[in-house]
Amino acid sequence: MTAFDVIVIGAGPAGAAAAFTAARGGLSVALIDKARFPREKLCGGGLTGRSYSYFAQIYGTPVPAALIETKTAVTFHAFGQELARINDMPAMHMAMRRSFDDDMYRRAVAGGAVDFTGSRIAALDVDQPCVTLGDGTRLTARVLIGADGVNSQVARALFGASHDRTRVGFGLEVEAPAAPDNLTAPLRIDFGAAEWGYGWHFPKSGSSTIGIGGVLSRNPDLKTAMSAYLAQLGHDPAMPCKGHFLPFGDFRRRAGRRAVLLAGDAAGLVDPITGEGIAYAMKSGQLAAQAAIEALAAGQADRALHLYQQKLRPIHKALRQARRLRQLIFAPVFQASFVRAFRGSGTLRHLYLRLLAGEIEYDQVARATLRRLPRVLGQVVARRLSPLLRRERPEPRNGTRDRPH
Repeated sequence: MTAFDVIVIGAGPAGAAAAFTAARGGLSVALIDKARFPREKLCGGGLTGRSYSYFAQIYGTPVPAALIETKTAVTFHAFGQELARINDMPAMHMAMRRSFDDDMYRRAVAGGAVDFTGSRIAALDVDQPCVTLGDGTRLTARVLIGADGVNSQVARALFGASHDRTRVGFGLEVEAPAAPDNLTAPLRIDFGAAEWGYGWHFPKSGSSTIGIGGVLSRNPDLKTAMSAYLAQLGHDPAMPCKGHFLPFGDFRRRAGRRAVLLAGDAAGLVDPITGEGIAYAMKSGQLAAQAAIEALAAGQADRALHLYQQKLRPIHKALRQARRLRQLIFAPVFQASFVRAFRGSGTLRHLYLRLLAGEIEYDQVARATLRRLPRVLGQVVARRLSPLLRRERPEPRNGTRDRPH
């Protein structure tokens, strides 16, 4: 079989969700990936409540308990200062991407997708669309879904580049040996461990996933920042690490062209504050497949992108709001005010945790932040003007010299 309704390139969370949804919707699906599963994947492996919820929506079952470890405590740090420890946060789950992604890939194949994993793509035509594999096999489809990550081959074929290097993020990560207290240790998030980014320490039973990520253009020496972060956490600063690009909220406003759709990291669907990508990868894969199902049912494959764009609106809205809020967290002029606000406001911390849990969206966090904005701006202006006022303050008059004769 070489002619399919849908070809999905990439069998990670976005591609697996797309392939599973399309196959369950009655479409013939080819699932392609250069890797054979299970395979290693560089990622912190944090599954927020939103990720957990999306998994259940797509597959009709909770994430298998064997794939995750659950934490309910977290410590927040920012720019070298501890902000808070919260011991009753909504559940945050840890997963190893090797086994988590393999589970979703197997669900897609069991659901009816034809397995072409372990296949290199020799040629890609996004106008047909069709794919030629390394062994010469030629596959055609009415809809193509590119879920092939931040270095997407599909995005390059559509737009000439997979991402904008001036706006993309970059992350470094290690799997460090597990500490004796890993099972009880809280998660740790460090805002500002990298410029316009953050660091993370996710203690798991078998290892500690440690990494930092930030906007690439603002971090010319990310390796030095990573070494400093490892040393701060008590690990060998010379530990070898791996790096990868992070589409830090630099999403594509048009996630494809006609019957070719981009999902997950290939579409830049990564939260610019939390760095969460798994949730939006799964959800966008599902939405892309649903758009394909609707377009093909109407006999209008070229309308797939139009339908997909409509479905993506809530995700795009959340990412735009997160990008605006990122200014208030990472811009140097606001850093001190952010630290004070987050440390002193139980409301802000609570909202942030509910956001991670998937209970609320960024519009509610934005409204709470904007209510504090006048006070924050006043503090910033006062700090900026204070040195000027001190310099311009007139010298006290000499009482004797100024006494009239």
